[in-house]
Amino acid sequence: MGLRDLFKRWSQSSDKEALEQAEEETRMSGYERAIDSEDYEARKDDVRIGGSWAGSEALGAENDE
Repeated sequence: MGLRDLFKRWSQSSDKEALEQAEEETRMSGYERAIDSEDYEARKDDVRIGGSWAGSEALGAENDE
């Protein structure tokens, strides 16, 4: 198997996952889509906070209480 075959299999897998997610989102109601968007934004904030020194210290202090 060459590099080209590996990349082709990887991209097909990625395309399949994207298609499945798009199909799932089309079945969602407007309310469900809004909740999903809020969850995504919250996860982004969590990653950003946990990645900084001050943020990770604050999270540690929060967990100690």
